[in-house]
Amino acid sequence: MRFVIQRVQNASVTIDGSVYSEIGKGFLVLAGITQSDTKETADKMVKKMQGLRIFEDENGKTNLSLADVGGELLIVSQFTLYADCKRGNRPGFSDAALPEIASPLYEYILEKSKEYIPSVKRGIFGADMKVQLLNDGPFTVILDSEKL
Repeated sequence: MRFVIQRVQNASVTIDGSVYSEIGKGFLVLAGITQSDTKETADKMVKKMQGLRIFEDENGKTNLSLADVGGELLIVSQFTLYADCKRGNRPGFSDAALPEIASPLYEYILEKSKEYIPSVKRGIFGADMKVQLLNDGPFTVILDSEKL
């Protein structure tokens, strides 16, 4: 499982020309799920994500977590995080989980995140989404379950 976590001042998801979800200060998380991922993998990733101290305190040090600043979460499923670009110029996606595995895990990630953060917003699994953000910093962190 991979999470690309971007600290944002605001972010939104638009589907078919209408804003579907939006947040203010918080994290925009692009979540990639692979074939071997489980609920236990998701538990580990969500716990690590919500505990990241990447917001600045009164001294300008990155000491505060999402909960510490009352931040929001916008989590978008993104199978392309498992793109394989080793051969040729067209990425392959055989490492990405099939929808019947990825969709329930995405829903689980959303629900698990609500245990830590009150405001959790989402995209729609498999939809054509336009994601807009104002990256704060910019500050982007990549979590990979194989490296935790």
